[in-house]
Amino acid sequence: MTTDTRTPAVSGPHTAAPENTPRLTGRAKLVLFVLCAAQFMVALDFSVLNVALPALGRDLGLSRSGLQWAVTAFTLPSGGFLLLFSRMGDLYGRKKLFLAGLAVFTAASLLATFAWDPASFLAGRALQGLGAAVIVPTGMSLLTTTFPEGPLRDKALGISGTLLSLGFTVGMVLGGVMTDTLGWRSTMGLLAVAGLLVLFLAPGLLSESRTPERPRLDVPGAVTVTGGLLALIYALSTAAERGFGGTDVRAALAAGLVLLAAFVVVESKSPAPLVSLPMLGRRTVAWGNIGGLVTFSMMSTVVFVLTLYLQETLRLSSFLTGLVFGVQGVTSAVAGAYAPRFIGRFGARRVLIGSLLAQGAFTGVLLGMGAESGALLAALAVSVASMGHLGAIISYGVIVTSGVPDEEQGLATGLVTTTQQVGLTVGIPLLGVLATTQDALFDGVRLVLGIDAALVIAAALLVAAGLGRRKA
Repeated sequence: MTTDTRTPAVSGPHTAAPENTPRLTGRAKLVLFVLCAAQFMVALDFSVLNVALPALGRDLGLSRSGLQWAVTAFTLPSGGFLLLFSRMGDLYGRKKLFLAGLAVFTAASLLATFAWDPASFLAGRALQGLGAAVIVPTGMSLLTTTFPEGPLRDKALGISGTLLSLGFTVGMVLGGVMTDTLGWRSTMGLLAVAGLLVLFLAPGLLSESRTPERPRLDVPGAVTVTGGLLALIYALSTAAERGFGGTDVRAALAAGLVLLAAFVVVESKSPAPLVSLPMLGRRTVAWGNIGGLVTFSMMSTVVFVLTLYLQETLRLSSFLTGLVFGVQGVTSAVAGAYAPRFIGRFGARRVLIGSLLAQGAFTGVLLGMGAESGALLAALAVSVASMGHLGAIISYGVIVTSGVPDEEQGLATGLVTTTQQVGLTVGIPLLGVLATTQDALFDGVRLVLGIDAALVIAAALLVAAGLGRRKA
């Protein structure tokens, strides 16, 4: 495949006539189902436990400060090891690693389900995160190498992006219902059952995929990027709970930045780099990932502060709060269904820019919420903002992976998935903490929403300038 990045998917309409547009075969649909189910399962894991944390803490004896580790234990390895496992999949076989990640994730979910004390539960969560760090990049690479660039890949990425966003939303709703009816352990049991189902179907459907050459693994690059991401995610996750004043937070933040800087130096000199710096120099890869980072980090922040607003300011129950985000899930599904069509007609560049503008504008509409009422406005505005969010997710994935040869798809999709995971992790610590440290929570929520909206709109303008009008 050519490395020419001037593809219709990036900046212009596909030239194939509608009647010549290829369709998914029955087997291709099953492959897509398996890969998307795995992505959905991991996305579900990010949020399904959130509303169950108080019940979990009472059952296992976790303190309030210790509850953050139920989340951090998962996000540390899931974000920190993504690039490493993405490259290992390129070199040693994506299917092989995908199945190994599924096995680890499923076993870890069973451990968390039957945990008998805090240590066993946190060990299960950490292993879930490790499994997720394998599943997400290898699954995305299998998707982009299975479906050829053009309408089929756009459609596959659209379905995958929709389920990724829906998984986070559905997890919040489903977690509350399951915890109230079956107990918190059922949330982890659900993930174990899903993992077993995908593990049963995947071996017979997926084909092995790897790079034709077998260069040595870039160990110095792996150590510096993994250590840097682990330190950075730890610092930001801990800061969300305790602020940036702690010595451990500041030390981890500094170590993370130093290690990531060292990673850039290592990669510039490595004969077989973990991340190709020339690839990062591609306009589409650089600006596409910037758009992805902003849409993920800012939308996760909106969900976080809206949850605080609905439950602590308006005093809505967990069930009613879930219904608000349920509306968001429906509109996200609609956006996911139509985004590939818009990309085919207008190009991914325009869809990304327009989607970011929509997300930012309707995040700004949330500033109209009041201290005593505003649930309906919140449901409507966040639902439209989420449609923009879904459009941005799908279009930035198309932009970053278009024009990249199959042997480098792991590198490209590793960057895509790292952007997703880091975006989900950094938004809340950077902005969400502002909401919880103000004298009045409602004032803090408004402050965060205003900053959030401004950053997304500014990012849309920067991405527009960075990608340019010409085909990239």
